[in-house]
Amino acid sequence: MKKLALALSVLACISLPAMAEGNAEAGKTKAIVCSACHGVDGNSMIDMYPKLAGQQASYLIKQLHDFRSAAKTGGKEGRNDPIMGGMSLMLSDQDIEDIAAYYSSQTKIAVEVKDIPALGEQLYKGGDMTRGITACIACHGPQGAGVELAGFPAIGGQHANYLKIQLNKFSDTNRNNDLNGMMQDIAKKLTSDDIEALSSYISSLK
Repeated sequence: MKKLALALSVLACISLPAMAEGNAEAGKTKAIVCSACHGVDGNSMIDMYPKLAGQQASYLIKQLHDFRSAAKTGGKEGRNDPIMGGMSLMLSDQDIEDIAAYYSSQTKIAVEVKDIPALGEQLYKGGDMTRGITACIACHGPQGAGVELAGFPAIGGQHANYLKIQLNKFSDTNRNNDLNGMMQDIAKKLTSDDIEALSSYISSLK
């Protein structure tokens, strides 16, 4: 399992396009329309919407292109979302790069999480080989910072509710823009208790 994860990481590094150059200052102005859901500095106060502050620019760029692709193809390609699909259609490639540069330059604000289930830490750090669940730490790192070159996003300190929503979407394949279906494969093996515990633990990471 570890060898497979390593091989996929190498593949991702080879297949990713060159890093785009965005202008963070221009992105700050362009991102004003995003602030209602994601906050002025990318620290969303609404837990169903993700914090974008400090997220990798390349990951943000990919998601915005995937949202736009889904909107253009009626959900046949990319990442389908009724709100973000409409928002992304209004953005040019340069707009996407600038907005991504702005949010990635911001600092994520951590929120204190209490009563973290031990199950969440166990699954994040060690997975569950009896069920074929790979440890999250293998791709997202000890503090949930991710690996930009491999396309693995920063997830530490993210809203627990947002994480829960996305894990459920991966599980039922309503979200399918992950590399080689890796997240779908893992999420399908998680119980509702697993997802609840993992979301809380990941949210507590700083």
